[in-house]
Amino acid sequence: MKAAIYPGQGQPIVIENLPDPRPGPGEILLKVHRCGVCGTDLSMTKGGIFDYGQNTQFGHEYAGDIIELGREVTGLKIGDRVAVLPSVACGQCEPCRSHGNNVLCQAPPGTAMVGFAELAKVPASVATLLPSTLSMADGALVEPLAISLYGVKLAQIQPGDRVLILGGGTVALYAIYWARRLGAGRIVVMSRSARRRDLALEMGADAFITYGDNEIGEAREALGGAPQFVFECVGAEGMLGKAIMHAAQFGKIVSLGFCTSPDPIIPGIASFKCVSMQFAVGYSMKEFIYVADQMDKGRCDPKAIITNEIPLSGLPAMFDVLRGPNDETKVHVTL
Repeated sequence: MKAAIYPGQGQPIVIENLPDPRPGPGEILLKVHRCGVCGTDLSMTKGGIFDYGQNTQFGHEYAGDIIELGREVTGLKIGDRVAVLPSVACGQCEPCRSHGNNVLCQAPPGTAMVGFAELAKVPASVATLLPSTLSMADGALVEPLAISLYGVKLAQIQPGDRVLILGGGTVALYAIYWARRLGAGRIVVMSRSARRRDLALEMGADAFITYGDNEIGEAREALGGAPQFVFECVGAEGMLGKAIMHAAQFGKIVSLGFCTSPDPIIPGIASFKCVSMQFAVGYSMKEFIYVADQMDKGRCDPKAIITNEIPLSGLPAMFDVLRGPNDETKVHVTL
């Protein structure tokens, strides 16, 4: 089979021929149909502090159909269409028992981050059946939708709350989607350019604002007051400080941007507002199942964010494109 490999230390990814995998006990083999490119893929392959490592197969936003079952697999059959929760968990450590968040597992027994490949061997326990109404493109969006759902649930938005979302990428767009569905009142999105204004409004935002000297006043006017919740979905230096400046007194900031560089804040400003901060990563199987069940019941189509579809052979060149100025939102590799 063909698969994308990251050699490590910031070297360009390559497409290699690997032996076809075979499922062991409790495992399934998928024919991968779709795998999305995530911002994490870009940041984890540039050779920084956070890095996938040497000669790593990767890809974690994917869906496919089952072509082979290992022994002891129950509840699934050949031909089933599934999305994959890419983090494999032990189920025994404290994060697993207390939170069910696979990403936080302290002793993961393996990985299912193998989506940029023609075939994927994964534990049956991380497969989520896709309803017949969903396509493979939908299935490859379950993972990013689950990230935003997990963060929005942690915020505990109450009906009518004012929400500001910083950023216009996938996590931000899906944070709009879930904030709207989970009861938010006014939702305003703020980004550096207006390129994704229409997408933000389609996902459920009431207004879109670009950063500027009067952004605090513009956001408050559009929201009808300072935001009670601010979702930081950019992951760049300075964004936590910006979130604090916007937040209402006793407001809550939820960081979903996963910044991998130091991001200083001024605690005094946050203290005078009595704001709280919540950092989040990952999701549980509950989010995956809920997303797969609910994503065709909303008032907008999550697939609207897909801007490009490329073959696996085009992935190395696309990484170069995505590292610079570009017009893409979500790129899918089709296999």
